[in-house]
Amino acid sequence: MKPGNIIEYIDRQKMICAVVTDVKNTKLRLLTENDREVKLSMGRVSHKSRTCMDMSFSRYELVAALKAAASKRKNLVGSVNIKELWDILHSEQEWIDLATMTELCFPDIPDSDHEAAVVRAFFNDRLYFKFGHDRFFPNSEKQVEQIAAHRKEEDRKNRIIGDGGAWLKMVNEDKGSFSLNSLPLEYVKILESFYLFEKESPHYALGKAMLEKAGIRDSEAIFHLLVKLGVWDKNKNIDLYRYKVPIAFPAEVTKKAAESAGFFSNISTYSGREDLTMLPVITIDGQLTTDFDDSLSLEKINDNYRLGIHISDVGHYIKKKDIIDQEALARGSSIYMLDRKIPMLPACFAEDLCSMKAGELRPAISVMVRLNQFFEIIDFEIIPSLVKVKQQLTYYDVNMIAESDREISTLYDIAKKFREFRLGRGAVQITLPEINIWTNEAGELTISKVQRESPGRMLVAEIMIMANWLIAGFLVKQDVPAIFRSQPEPRGRLYKGNQGTLFQNWMQRKLLSRYVLTPEPEHHSGLGLEAYVTATSPIRKYYDLVTQRQIRATLGLEEPYSIEEIERIIQLLEQPMSCVLKIQNNRNRYWLLKYLETRINQKEEALVLFKRKNSYQVLIKEYMIECELPVSTGIDLKPEDLIQIRLQYVNARKDVLSVYMG
Repeated sequence: MKPGNIIEYIDRQKMICAVVTDVKNTKLRLLTENDREVKLSMGRVSHKSRTCMDMSFSRYELVAALKAAASKRKNLVGSVNIKELWDILHSEQEWIDLATMTELCFPDIPDSDHEAAVVRAFFNDRLYFKFGHDRFFPNSEKQVEQIAAHRKEEDRKNRIIGDGGAWLKMVNEDKGSFSLNSLPLEYVKILESFYLFEKESPHYALGKAMLEKAGIRDSEAIFHLLVKLGVWDKNKNIDLYRYKVPIAFPAEVTKKAAESAGFFSNISTYSGREDLTMLPVITIDGQLTTDFDDSLSLEKINDNYRLGIHISDVGHYIKKKDIIDQEALARGSSIYMLDRKIPMLPACFAEDLCSMKAGELRPAISVMVRLNQFFEIIDFEIIPSLVKVKQQLTYYDVNMIAESDREISTLYDIAKKFREFRLGRGAVQITLPEINIWTNEAGELTISKVQRESPGRMLVAEIMIMANWLIAGFLVKQDVPAIFRSQPEPRGRLYKGNQGTLFQNWMQRKLLSRYVLTPEPEHHSGLGLEAYVTATSPIRKYYDLVTQRQIRATLGLEEPYSIEEIERIIQLLEQPMSCVLKIQNNRNRYWLLKYLETRINQKEEALVLFKRKNSYQVLIKEYMIECELPVSTGIDLKPEDLIQIRLQYVNARKDVLSVYMG
């Protein structure tokens, strides 16, 4: 390399023509066609001409000559047909030097300008050949397909970033009108995915580039933009999408459910069951319940009582491993929220065939318990049965007649006796009110505090615990595995029996150990029982359906699960059940905070729980919700202190609740 050599190099994806003005070791000083002086490493030279320029020319003349050379080479590029060359050469799969390639392109005595044109042409189109210094190698057919596909995808992404960013900016700045029918769905899907899954989104890079192009720095703005466009509602339940919860049933499940429902509604398959349709069977549920999976009956027989706990025989309709069962397993449980219910089973089963609706004949698994006059359990049996509900009561109905109705008052006495039995065995009774939120006829959020110890709720809770305990003991005696629920001892006990204060009950809950699911029984410290399963909600919970099938197996109605199958089901249900709990808790909290957004500056009574470094953790009694209270100068609070606070700021979407001393 020496002064006067015309060379070409690549700068910002462009080929630049230049002349060497000085050489020092491996560094070149250049004058470019753009009339710039630059320094360049020899290794960056893409082509060197065999001819030299007269360095006695003026700078103006040198630049003019470089421009002329560059122009000539650009024009020559049009004569290079790379696709045609590849068609001829790619089968050889050999390196081709620059001189040979130039002769193939320009057979009539090619010069340095022709060589440079070839280099430029192959630089501009790298689909068919890869090239190094002075040589080229044809890509295989597969490589060409892959590169072409990659280019197409890059073009698509660049289009999305450019056009999508411009569109997003218009939306953000309220320029133009937009309707759901005119929205570019591709952009909307990218924004939804970016907001929901952030860095885990397959569209994260595209979404981020679109936002940057639109000048949007806050990703939370995406939510408000999608609401503005009508894509999302302002109360959109984001968790359903983040946790990928199946909402609608797949078409094949819906079809199978309709076919099965039609079969069972037309053909009687109830042989071998004990007819209990003469019993005064009742259901006790919430006012909005539509899936009734358990019911009760009570008979006075001489000095004894016969308590019937009748559980809808879902296993009679839903067979193991069929498509409906597999969908139920994937869901794990029904999800109940203020604004929607997502059932585990299709409605034709959950709200019709399996639901214990008044006046309808239903197959059941009945736990028939014999009690003495003091409501102590003498014995019990579990039978396949047929029942017909006579009356459907709500918790409110039961509370109103708890003292006047002999059957209800007796059920309540039975429940209290069983509670005493559990407490005597060391049960940890946590008694806390439940906060219910709903919308009234005007569409306004309404809130109420429901006492779980009301007669209706207490008797149902205790009798269902009794049934689950008896079923667990029955399965243990039969040596049948099931999904047994146990709980290690709490990390501490703050009170005995059920006499704890609100503070003690709230803090006791924090000391409970996590429950454990195993195929074999272990002690449940929280309930004070040596073995426990859940089997009374088979319409709503897959755990309960599995346990019910094990009972059915002992009754000769189907084959039992093996212990390995039970372990596998426990493993499969871990993730969906975790999601169900998070979704329900998060959504209930969202609506509670949404309600509190309307009560800013409202004074509320709070219970001090404990002190942190710079704040107190307090419980707002009216809403049973915890929050942080900043430490105030000159005020020293202790656990169990009752204080007045004011709501300062609430944002349900961001899960923020701020309070200050009132």
